[in-house]
Order: sequence, then structure tokens, then C-alpha cells
Amino acid sequence: MPVRVRPITLWRAEVDNQPGLLAQTLEALAAAGADLQVVMGYRLPGDRARAAIEVFPVTGARVLYAAQAAGLSEAAISALQVEGHNRAGLAYAIAKGLANAGINIDFFLAQVSRRRHTTVIGFESRGDAERAIPLIKRAAAAPPRKPSARKAAHKGARGVTKAA
Repeated sequence: MPVRVRPITLWRAEVDNQPGLLAQTLEALAAAGADLQVVMGYRLPGDRARAAIEVFPVTGARVLYAAQAAGLSEAAISALQVEGHNRAGLAYAIAKGLANAGINIDFFLAQVSRRRHTTVIGFESRGDAERAIPLIKRAAAAPPRKPSARKAAHKGARGVTKAA
């Protein structure tokens, strides 16, 4: 599967940090038939009394109405969803590519299931997100690095007993 990078719109609500508020928000969306791919619930840094709930996608009239009724609205943050085959070091390759280009991120959320990765990255601006797309594709398409000959020789030498 080639890498797919696309802009997404997160829907967000800031709520009191209380047990059950995430479930209450998700209940409204589930009842409307939402098929969510991303759900994030977390306490706001520096404020133990407040939390954020973010979801994606919010599509269709019923789901849109349920999201709004639950207090969610389109988040101001620009975000990209990255999907494709996973490999060792992929998150590093993406983060390094963005850092080398001077692009700061607001968040980086990556998950792997079997051999497929899904990553959601938040950016400070839409321009940064747009500049990041080709960088992410390049980082994800690069072949995995092979171990150096020295490391391979060392690895092969371990546990080998020479016959006398």
C-alpha cells in the first residue's frame, strides 16, 4: 500500500475533566451512525480541571448535527492523516524530515495495527501542513536503512564457536 497523506478536519470540544464526558460525547455520535477513525481524549496541560475531546471524521447531516449538539466544532488546528505500510524507524523518518524543513508540529499521534500505520499530525498553520505533505511522502517512501557491513559482521560473529 503506498503512503496516503491527506488533510483532515478534527472536531473538538473542551470540557470539564470529569468521568463519563468522553463516553457521553461518543454516545451521541454512535447513535447518529458515526464511523470514527480518530478519537482523542486528554487532560489539558497545566489545567487538571479541563480536558479536550477530538474526533474525525464528522460527515453526513445526522453525524454533523450530533457532533454540534454534543458541543464539538471544527478545530482550528491544521492536521494531516498519514496511512500506509509500517516499517521500523518510520515515525523517526517523518519527524526528522519535518524538523529538517523547520516545520514545527502541534502533535504527532501514531499507531500501528499489524503492518499498517496510521498517523495524525497537527501543525501550527495550513501552510505548514501543505509544505509537510511531500516531505512525509518522501520519508515514508524511502527504503528502510540496511545495517552497515560492520554491524552485520559483528552480529554474525556472536554465538559462533570455531571448531578446534
